[in-house]
Amino acid sequence: MKCGSKKIFALFLLLGALILSLLVVSGMLNIPSAQAAIRQLEEAPGQIVYQSRQTLKDNRGNGWQAIAFQRIRPDGTTSFSLRLVGFPGVGDIDRTQPLTLTNSLGKTLTLPDASANIFTNAAAPEPNVAQYNLQPLLGELQPEIPLKLIIPIKDAPAVSLSVSPSLVQEWQTVASYK
Repeated sequence: MKCGSKKIFALFLLLGALILSLLVVSGMLNIPSAQAAIRQLEEAPGQIVYQSRQTLKDNRGNGWQAIAFQRIRPDGTTSFSLRLVGFPGVGDIDRTQPLTLTNSLGKTLTLPDASANIFTNAAAPEPNVAQYNLQPLLGELQPEIPLKLIIPIKDAPAVSLSVSPSLVQEWQTVASYK
């Protein structure tokens, strides 16, 4: 009798693990990943960069690096940018189209490409990397509302990345450093 109850308990545990796995795989259960720590780098004497790096999954299951960074130059000028890096093979970013940011309330914002100066060989830019000036829209991002980033892809449908409210807050923290 005792052995039978152990088998039933083990079956319930197995069934629970299978259901949990199916929920995670299907996307019905979204377990947030740990947020990256804000990094501080000295690029050159007197030039500091604060950055947040996070890997986000797109709607196709591919990973992207989302790097939000504030650069403070020796003369005190600042810039705040978002760099998106798709892992090789996820698609070529169409830099002629803007990045679209849509919050869960339906508000849509767009950012033109600002990648021109980030490639060492401007004649052959990396197709899976793009950068956008996030500074003008920073005040319009509401940290308590999740975002979707819609990345235009050449010769394919756009991909979308979900950005959690905690990551939006982290971006705003990075932007606040002076």
